[in-house]
Amino acid sequence: MNEAGGVTTAVRGDGEASADEAPVRPMRADAVRNRRLILEAAEEVFAAQGVSAPIDAVAERAGVGVGTLYRHFPTKEALFEAIVLTRLEELVAAAAAGAERDDAGEAFFSFLRTFAGKLSNKHDLIDALGAEGIDIKSQCAGMAGDLESGVETMIRRAEAAGAVRDGITPKEVLGLVVGLCQATERPEFDGVSRQRMVDVVCAGLRPQA
Repeated sequence: MNEAGGVTTAVRGDGEASADEAPVRPMRADAVRNRRLILEAAEEVFAAQGVSAPIDAVAERAGVGVGTLYRHFPTKEALFEAIVLTRLEELVAAAAAGAERDDAGEAFFSFLRTFAGKLSNKHDLIDALGAEGIDIKSQCAGMAGDLESGVETMIRRAEAAGAVRDGITPKEVLGLVVGLCQATERPEFDGVSRQRMVDVVCAGLRPQA
């Protein structure tokens, strides 16, 4: 290891020198817990008050100090990004798990309800990021492909089980639920209304007599 001009460098196995990087340490359990609480609180606050809600309100709802919140998310945009990306990661995992369940039909319809729940009230966050020049959709492209693949598997398995009508595609299904969630972001709709609308979508996807 050499030091030149105050910069520590390490010699790689191929003889090239590179800046010495400290290993990434996993977050402590309390830090993981605080991050989760902040994300959950932020979703609730932004859903109730809109994306202009103050960060102080998020910290108060989460039960953490403002300094703790900023250590996890230095800007409001970083918090928006984390909400969108974290929920998409959870949806990808839910789709993968659903694709392996034995009860193919129930797995598919259960996933649609989960999808609608996690997607609700996220459109304003995406718009706010876009207004700041942050293309969150490009960041999500890889995970969106994984999500579509998982939904495709669930659809085909549910078709084989006779639980959904033939010929539907992942894009059609996801488009239906995305459109539903955007529509129900208006103030005249609540969670109960959204759930009823999801039930209507699910009924329409079942085989017709």
